[in-house]
Amino acid sequence: MRKNRIALASMAAVAALTLSACGGSDAGGEGEGEAGGENVRIGIKFDQPGLGFQEGSEYTGFDVDVAKYVANELGYSEDQIEWVSAPSANRETLLETNGVDMIFATYSITDERKERVAFAGPYFVAGQDLLVRADEESISGPEDLEGKQLCSVTGSTSATKLKDLHPGINLVEQGGYADCLGLLETGSIDAITTDDIILAGLAATEANKGKFKVVGNTFSEERYGVGLPQENDICEDVNAAITKMIEEGAWEEALKANTEGTGYEPNSELNPPTPDACA
Repeated sequence: MRKNRIALASMAAVAALTLSACGGSDAGGEGEGEAGGENVRIGIKFDQPGLGFQEGSEYTGFDVDVAKYVANELGYSEDQIEWVSAPSANRETLLETNGVDMIFATYSITDERKERVAFAGPYFVAGQDLLVRADEESISGPEDLEGKQLCSVTGSTSATKLKDLHPGINLVEQGGYADCLGLLETGSIDAITTDDIILAGLAATEANKGKFKVVGNTFSEERYGVGLPQENDICEDVNAAITKMIEEGAWEEALKANTEGTGYEPNSELNPPTPDACA
C-alpha cells in the first residue's frame, strides 16, 4: 500500500521521541514540530475571500483556519504548512499525484469524486443563496428574482439551476465574483448567487463591509469535506480534529471572524456538522 507523506512524518515523529527517551541527542534540532521537521502540503483556494485567500505571504479564511487547526492536531506547527493553490478543476489530480496531502477548498463531498479521492468531514455544510445590496428588501429568495438581473461566474451551475426553475430570471455572467460585486453595487444587477459562505466571505472584506447582505434562504446542500488520497491512514484523525474544533468552540469563532458584518448565519439544522465515518 502506498504510504503518504503524512504517515511517514508521523513515523519519523515516533522514532525521534523513542531516541529522545533512550537518551539520544536532539537530532532534529531546535524549532522542529512534532512531525519531525516534515512539512505538510495543504491545498486551498487562493482567491476566495473569507475562505481561502492569499495576500502576499499571508493566507486567511475559514478553510485556512480549519486547516491550521487540523494540521496542529496532526502534529504540524503553522510554519510547517506549505500552502498550495487548489483550483476546483485541479483538486482530484493534486491528490492523485501527491501534489498535496490534504485539501480544504470548498470541496463538496460527492459519490463521483469518491471514485478518485477520499474525504474526511464534512467540516461545514453550505447552501446556495443570494447576495443583495444591504438595503434591499424585495428579494428574500429565488422566487423574487422573476424579471430581475442575477449574476454568477461564467460556467457556474448555480445560476443555471435557478434559471431552469425560474425562466423569468435574466442571467448575467461575469468572469469572477468581483465583477458581479461591482455590478451589484452600482445597481446594474439585483443579486449574485453561489454557496452562502462564499457570498458571506465576499461581503465581509474591508472594501465591501456594510454594502451587501446574504439573504439567508438556502435552497441546496453542499457538504464541504477534507480531500485526501484514496489510500490514507489519517481520515479518522482528521475527523477527530474537526470534532474537537467544534466542541472547543474554535469552529464557531473561526466562522464568525471570517463572515463578520454580513449578517450571515449558517443553516443551524446542518451546522456544525458531524463528520461521516471513514470508508
